[in-house]
Amino acid sequence: MTSSIAQLTKVVAFQIIRGVFQKAGYVTYPGFPNVIGCIDGTHIPIKAPSMNEGDYVNRKSIHSINVQVICEATHIITNVEAKWPGSVHDARIFRESSLCQTFQQGQYNGYLLGDRGYPCLPCLMTPYPEPDPGPQTRFNLAHSRTRAKVEMTIGILKSRFHCLRGLRVSPERACDIIVACVVLHNIAPIRGESHPPCIEEDGPEEPLQIFPYNRDGRLLRDRISQNYFY
Repeated sequence: MTSSIAQLTKVVAFQIIRGVFQKAGYVTYPGFPNVIGCIDGTHIPIKAPSMNEGDYVNRKSIHSINVQVICEATHIITNVEAKWPGSVHDARIFRESSLCQTFQQGQYNGYLLGDRGYPCLPCLMTPYPEPDPGPQTRFNLAHSRTRAKVEMTIGILKSRFHCLRGLRVSPERACDIIVACVVLHNIAPIRGESHPPCIEEDGPEEPLQIFPYNRDGRLLRDRISQNYFY
């Protein structure tokens, strides 16, 4: 892929993804209030690069790109970050993304759902680590069922594009190919194409990290569990 084609791919990807994410009325998730997307990371294997090789070794000792994916209820991918080596944790990818800054500026009225590999923030709800019986347990159950949508979306993406099972190219070219696959994935339903059976995603959550206490995020989680899952 030449540099000009790669740049065009990124522009097209940005326009499609921005258009989906900034619609006035999002395709909402049933059973969970105000969710505008589900977030997860997925690793795309690559060949060992010649430079900074150790940075690309993930927790499974495989060289990879760690890709952040956010989707809506219809399996449309509304945001993708494909530039981070496999050793980088999901939480850092989100924290340093422009999307996180946009959320912090209050430009979106809603929040994402993520697993316990992320911190609990006003813009990103995670499950209770040790839920009490009642609202907290029901919150976690609804959270799990809703967040499964992103795991299914990633599985469909990898099933649709078998090359994502392993790219024997440089990290830079791999990132361009990943973004191009996401663009084509989003075009497919517009063309009326049915999605293939999804591939099982790549195992357990990211290793848990100790995050700074975020009072606002936990207060919002408690309010949601009391108001909607009591």
